Amino acid sequence: MIVKNVEKNENNTAVFTVESDKAEFEAAVQRAYIKNKSQIYIPGFRKGKAPRQVIEGMYGHEVFYQDALDELAPKAYELGVTENELQVVGAPSITNVEVTDERSASYTFSVELYPVVTLGQYKGIEAVRPVVAIGDEDVDKELESVRKRNARQISVDDREAQMGDTAKIDFDGFLDGERFDGGKAEGYSLELGSNSFVPGFEDQIVGMKVGEEKDINITFPEDYVQDLAGKDVVFKVKLHDLTVAELPELDDEFAGDNGFDTLDEYKASIREDLEKKATEKAETEFRTEVLHQAAQNLTVTIPESMISEKTEELLRNYAANFGMNTRDMTIEQIKQMMGVDDATVNASIRPAAELQVRNDLLLEAVIKAENIETSEEENREYLNKIAESIGAQAEEVEKYFGMDYIAGEKKKEKATNLILESAVAKAPEQA
Repeated sequence: MIVKNVEKNENNTAVFTVESDKAEFEAAVQRAYIKNKSQIYIPGFRKGKAPRQVIEGMYGHEVFYQDALDELAPKAYELGVTENELQVVGAPSITNVEVTDERSASYTFSVELYPVVTLGQYKGIEAVRPVVAIGDEDVDKELESVRKRNARQISVDDREAQMGDTAKIDFDGFLDGERFDGGKAEGYSLELGSNSFVPGFEDQIVGMKVGEEKDINITFPEDYVQDLAGKDVVFKVKLHDLTVAELPELDDEFAGDNGFDTLDEYKASIREDLEKKATEKAETEFRTEVLHQAAQNLTVTIPESMISEKTEELLRNYAANFGMNTRDMTIEQIKQMMGVDDATVNASIRPAAELQVRNDLLLEAVIKAENIETSEEENREYLNKIAESIGAQAEEVEKYFGMDYIAGEKKKEKATNLILESAVAKAPEQA
């Protein structure tokens, strides 16, 4: 095979032609004949015993061409990419295939190339780091949340329902005298004042007594589901039970139930945990903004295939999070199972995919610009860290990913740290 007519275009694509000679094509045709002859029946010959010349005489000399061309295409593509040192992304497309009268074959491939990346500013980037300040009110709010989680529900039947009570109800919804889907439930527990139902519903439960039945008139909001948006409906409601939360006292006994000797110790521990979480959140926001700025400072035209591949990867990951084994499923099947369409994918997943691709291009460019390398020891430490984080053996992770991938990820980590270590944090009021 020989490569000819290589053309690199401004839009990060390349077109090249690879020709195989007569001998290569003839050998491929012969292999195609051997592969298929057992399935061919020719009158006068036992099945699979007809000579190639006879088969070609009956069906045409091109009968085995397609299989031969299919066999040679990957070899032709690999030769073209290797000989021209092309860094290809995505799958190639074959724009033309020809078999000459001399029975040689030529392929013309069109490929997308890894984009040319020009770094902008990636050192000394300024970004806001939120100030961490945990006040007494934050501690009290967390304590109140713990109290509510540990509250006892006390039944009350000697008064009317009030905001803050939990009402156990049956309800049945009617639109123009007809039941509508999703409007009926029995034994439903509803915290009055939680605003978890349609506006106005909980307000009309207030004042009811246990055992009472009542018609509640509701107008659904204009932005509700299409069939009910803006419609007037009637809910037939029966109140079965009413309970009120009895919160534990905030004292040393309450602290003891949560593993502390005194309430002051418990408060100090809550403050420490809140400060830790807030600090981690502030640092994450700072890191995210710095890397986002550095990525946006790139000058690059990202090939569509890179974004599409990353979008597919993210979609498969999301499906896996819901317990779907998507290994043998097409993207269309995955979207159908997840109940999403192209518009949803383009609106919610594609932007994240594009951002990840841009971040990857940033880190690869920094690695190259800064001549970042890693040692075998660093790679091994990184491998062990990955294995520990996913609860696997290092040997299993190495076998699955390979050390080249591990080394690449370690380089990206070092590039990320280089960007972040030079970044300048600003207080919010200076932003």
